[in-house]
Amino acid sequence: MRQIKILLLILASTLLLSACNNEDKTAEAVNQAVAIESGDECHVCGMIITRFPGPKGESFSRYDKKVRKYCSTRDLFAFVLEPENSASVSDIYVHDMAVTPWDHPDDKTLIDAKKAYYVINHSLKGAMGATLASFKQQADAEAFAKKYQGSVIRFEQVDMPLLQSLKVAGGTGGKMMQH
Repeated sequence: MRQIKILLLILASTLLLSACNNEDKTAEAVNQAVAIESGDECHVCGMIITRFPGPKGESFSRYDKKVRKYCSTRDLFAFVLEPENSASVSDIYVHDMAVTPWDHPDDKTLIDAKKAYYVINHSLKGAMGATLASFKQQADAEAFAKKYQGSVIRFEQVDMPLLQSLKVAGGTGGKMMQH
C-alpha cells in the first residue's frame, strides 16, 4: 500500500510539473501580426498609417499583449528603442519589401523584425521621409541597396544615433522628425 501511495505521489508530481511546463510555453507564445486597417493611426505620430508609402511596423507588449502599429519602420524603432519600452516589447513585425509594393505594402508580407535585413539611407521615401527598408532575405536587401543606394544592416545594429542620422539618399541628413 505504501508503494502505491509513493507511486501516486510521483505521478501527481510529474503531472504537476508537466502542467507548469505547458503554462510556460503558453506564456511565451508568439503574437501573430495583424492587418493594418485603413483608419489605424501610428502609435508614435498619430498619422493614418495606410496613407503613406514604405514599410510599416507592429509591436506587441509582454504585459498587455496589445498591438501597436507604426506608419514607418523608423517610428517603430523610435518606440522600441526607448529604454522605457525596450524591455516590455515582445514581438515585432515589419513588411518584407521584396514581395510587396513600396506604395501599398501588403500585410500578408509581415515578417519577424528581429530576423530581418534593413537598408538604410536609400533613395525611396517612407511615411516620415527616410525609413529603413526591411527584407526577409539578405540577397533581397543587397539588391535593393544596389538599385536604390544605401547600406544593409541587421536588427541589432539599429540604435537611436543611427535613426537620427538617417537620410534619403540625395537628400539631407539630420535629426529625426519630432512628433
